[in-house]
Amino acid sequence: MINFLVTSMTASKRIAQATNESLHQIFTIAEAPDSTLGRIEKEVSQNLAGFLNDHIVASKNALTDIEQDFISPHIPEQPEFVSDHMRHLLDKLVAQSVHTASPSFIGHMTSALPAFILPLSKLMVGLNQNLVKVETSKAFTPLERQVLGMMHNLVYQEDESFYQTWMHSAQHSLGAFCSGGTVANITALWVARNKLLKADGSFKGVNRSGLFSALQHYGYQGLVILVSERGHYSLKKSADILGIGQDSVIAIETDENNKIDCKKLAQKCQQLAEQNIKVLAIVGVAGTTETGNVDPLDKMADIAQKYQCYFHVDAAWGGATLLSNKHRYLLNGIEHADSVTIDAHKQMYVPMGAGVVLFKDPSSVADIEHHAEYILRKGSKDLGSHTLEGSRSGMAMLVYASLHIISRPGYEMLINQAIEKAEYFAKIINEHEDFELITVPELCLLTYRYVPKSVQALLAKSRLSNNKKQQAELNILLDKLTKFIQKRQREAGHSFVSRTRIKVGRYNDEKVTVFRVVLANPLTSKENLQDILAEQCLLAQDSKKYLLQLLTVADIHS
Repeated sequence: MINFLVTSMTASKRIAQATNESLHQIFTIAEAPDSTLGRIEKEVSQNLAGFLNDHIVASKNALTDIEQDFISPHIPEQPEFVSDHMRHLLDKLVAQSVHTASPSFIGHMTSALPAFILPLSKLMVGLNQNLVKVETSKAFTPLERQVLGMMHNLVYQEDESFYQTWMHSAQHSLGAFCSGGTVANITALWVARNKLLKADGSFKGVNRSGLFSALQHYGYQGLVILVSERGHYSLKKSADILGIGQDSVIAIETDENNKIDCKKLAQKCQQLAEQNIKVLAIVGVAGTTETGNVDPLDKMADIAQKYQCYFHVDAAWGGATLLSNKHRYLLNGIEHADSVTIDAHKQMYVPMGAGVVLFKDPSSVADIEHHAEYILRKGSKDLGSHTLEGSRSGMAMLVYASLHIISRPGYEMLINQAIEKAEYFAKIINEHEDFELITVPELCLLTYRYVPKSVQALLAKSRLSNNKKQQAELNILLDKLTKFIQKRQREAGHSFVSRTRIKVGRYNDEKVTVFRVVLANPLTSKENLQDILAEQCLLAQDSKKYLLQLLTVADIHS
């Protein structure tokens, strides 16, 4: 067996040593098939699901206990054999990881991956291409440009001549690959800012002269970003980084379906115009992170046009729905957006981090163009001249492969099944006397909570009598019960749902704690969903304190 490092023998045990020979070996010779790493690679390649089931253990180890395995700040002076280190990783890291591929893990966006992704990922890592420029990526550059064209076509559906003209143009770009939706949103708003505060006469532009000089030159009292209450926190990051401040992200109220109130949006635009405060961008949300709802994008586009402001759509969650001919109508109006964010690592089933920002106008990226003589030269087709990030991996390869292997009809089946699964889960929640559905699924997300039948009756009674105090007291206890159940379920390790706090119209917009589920994993069955509810019912009984208080109050007022 070829080991990671050559050995030195002592009377007691083998000792790994760092030598020129050993270093040469680790760069040129693979581990033997019967080594620990060789066996792991074989297991993962042949049966990933089985490997994860065998090695990720459902344990109640606290994070503070796990931290003890990763406590030393010192870089090792003594090398380890690969086999020894792999055993360490299996015991201390893999065993304590989150089984995101499990059909019962329905709390977040992560899901099972197609089997072909693993060997392709290994190839991508082995090739080690850097997409910042052609010199370090070559064929990966036109491949990424094609994928951007495919995603752009998915959103904007321009004619063939458009893509033949712009897809591989050195001075233009249809978008950019990013590590995720946060960087994609930042990139879009960066373009919006630089486009709005561009060079004018003696003014060199915000990118050269800074925000203070730009506001002085254009005479604005400030810049703001308008988005619904359900907007992603990355928008505040964007405002912070772009220099307009987090407080300049103004949340517009939503309706009972968690969609932005367009009447209030228009009113806010008019009010700001009268104050000489410029709307940098209106951001529509296509798939809110908490509830999966889609804003009325067509109406928002009209408002953006009326007030002459940039229109961005954050479709990190819902963008993949465009692959379904049955459900793409849910995103009507997205084609009017100046830019769109889509995360392929959500419902396009590629590994983390594959975000995309797309621009309707291929010349938009000129507003953020950067060059450097040693790497990003004018006139080249280097992708890095139009991206926020510099060095990047070839993640576009995995999206490219998935689009070809799964294809649009295959993705449509996955999208449709996910929405149907969410509808089924909502149905059995509604049918169960001890659960309350909070948000009806539009995509594959929904929220709910455990509420005993008698407590539901008392809540209904308090709403009818407008007894807000009683309603608030009940919801406080229910919040504590929801937290208890969610935490115990996570610790048990059999299944997982996340939790969040959202305003609920039926409770006078009072914020309540709810379970949040994402039903994107194609391996999740109806039986899994039934089991999750059954487990939550049992866990609720373990909370004798909160459950007893709720039942006692309900009994007193019955």
